Amino acid sequence: MTANYETVAGAADSAPWLVMVHGMSQDRRVFDAQVAAFHARFRILLIDLPGHGLSAAIPGPFGPVELAAHVAGALEQAGVDRCHYWATHTGTALGLLLAVERPGRFLSMILEGPVLPGHPLPSVEQALQQARHLARTAGLAEARRQWFDTAPWFVVMRRHAEACRAAAQRAIIDDFAGAPWLDDGPAAVLAPVDKALAAVDLPVLIYNGEHDVADFLAAAARLQALLPRAQWATISDAGGFPAWEFPDKVNKLVAGFLLSPVDRVCG
Repeated sequence: MTANYETVAGAADSAPWLVMVHGMSQDRRVFDAQVAAFHARFRILLIDLPGHGLSAAIPGPFGPVELAAHVAGALEQAGVDRCHYWATHTGTALGLLLAVERPGRFLSMILEGPVLPGHPLPSVEQALQQARHLARTAGLAEARRQWFDTAPWFVVMRRHAEACRAAAQRAIIDDFAGAPWLDDGPAAVLAPVDKALAAVDLPVLIYNGEHDVADFLAAAARLQALLPRAQWATISDAGGFPAWEFPDKVNKLVAGFLLSPVDRVCG
C-alpha cells in the first residue's frame, strides 16, 4: 500500500532524505516553512496520508497500522532507503511504528506533539468522535468548522490568528475530504509497543508547544523516558503545532539537532 507524495528538488542527489508526514485533517502544506528552510540541504519527501491531500481518494481503513503501511510503501516507491523523519501528531505514531519494525530505515526522528502508538489520547478521541458525528449528521463543512474552532490544539492559532497563520491553516482543513471521519471500515487493533520502543536506538528530537494540550505533553514525557536517545524541547508561546505557529523557532531547533556532531545526525 502506498500513499501519494511530492518530492522537492533543490539539494544534491547525494543529500540525505528528509521525510515529512502531517497530522489528521492536514496535508503536506503544513510543512511549507520547513521545506523553504531545509530544501537546499536535504532531499525532501512530503507524504499525504490516505484520505488527505494527494491521497484523498485512497480508501480506508485509516487506523495507524494501515497508515504506517502506506508510509512504508511511499518510502519504498520513492526510493528512500534511509531518511530523517519529521512528523506531527498522527504522523509521529506512524513513524514510531515503522521504527519498531525496522529502525535501520531512519537516520533520526523529529516528533512534534507525539502520539504514543497503542495509547489513545482522551482529548483526541473526544474531538474525533465529535467530528465523525457532525460529518454524518451536519455535513463535512460543519465538522471541519467545529474541528478548527473547538479542538484544543488550535487554541494558540485561534488566539493569535494573524501571527500564527490561522486563515492558511483553516484553508488546509477546508480542503480535507473527510474520508477518515466517514469511513466505518474496521482498522487493525494496535497494542502498545512501549517495550519495543525502548530498544529503538535512534537520535530523536521531541518538541511540544509551551501551551500544548496536556495529553500530548504527557505522551511526550513518556516517550522521552522510553527512547534511549531522545531529547525533549519546549517551544515558547506555541500551542499544538509549533512548526506552523512559530516556524523560525522550530527550524532553528531542528537545524541544530540535525547538524549535531554528537549524534552524527546529518548522515
